[in-house]
Amino acid sequence: MSTTRQDGSALVTGASRGIGAATARALAAEGWPVAVNFRADEAGAREVAAGIVDAGGRAEPVRSDVSDPTGAERAVDAAAERLGPVLVLVNNAGVRADGLAPQIGDEAWDRVLDTNLSGAFRTTRRALPTMLRARFGRVINIASVVGPRANAGQANYAASKAGLIGLTRTVATEVARRGVTCNAVAPGLVDTELTADVPGDELRARIPARRPGTADEVAACVRFLASEEAGYVTGTTLTVDGGMSA
Repeated sequence: MSTTRQDGSALVTGASRGIGAATARALAAEGWPVAVNFRADEAGAREVAAGIVDAGGRAEPVRSDVSDPTGAERAVDAAAERLGPVLVLVNNAGVRADGLAPQIGDEAWDRVLDTNLSGAFRTTRRALPTMLRARFGRVINIASVVGPRANAGQANYAASKAGLIGLTRTVATEVARRGVTCNAVAPGLVDTELTADVPGDELRARIPARRPGTADEVAACVRFLASEEAGYVTGTTLTVDGGMSA
């Protein structure tokens, strides 16, 4: 186990289920103590943390709403206090509020942008000084293929994910010389609760792999980007979509 893992921790936002839960387990398997962040699903977060502990790792559930300006900072601070300074940050927390552009109200717009984009910015802003001092850090943002390509009915979601990719690239250029990387992972259709209401058959027909991805397949990509071996990979977006955007 490396010194960074002994002295630091990983924070995964929105980790009580789906891609976040799979990512928390993947990072724990690499030896990272993991803060399992959640907003409302305490039972899910505790189950994820307990599973990590049962497998021989360290994990703590951390309640905080990253869409709230102070909540994002509290998530980073709580993870550091309980498990060590945050050296791996996975901004996974995300929500949807779909509708055609004329039908999206301000509340739905703000809720999606505040969670998916502003929350990621604020947790990153809070975590970066520690990473820069340590001369090691990994920021990984869970974006979406909807960011770089159109998907009718998701103007707010697409804007948040496109913004997240732009944030990723910019932060990467600012911190690269200090041993800190910032990358994004852009899943396509992944079989999680967040996509349970997405019409499947028509979308599957547009995926060369002819199936949705799994949360574990996305988590495997995050696991690599968080590794020391990925130290020269920064400012990029790794697409995980079964060939849909090829």
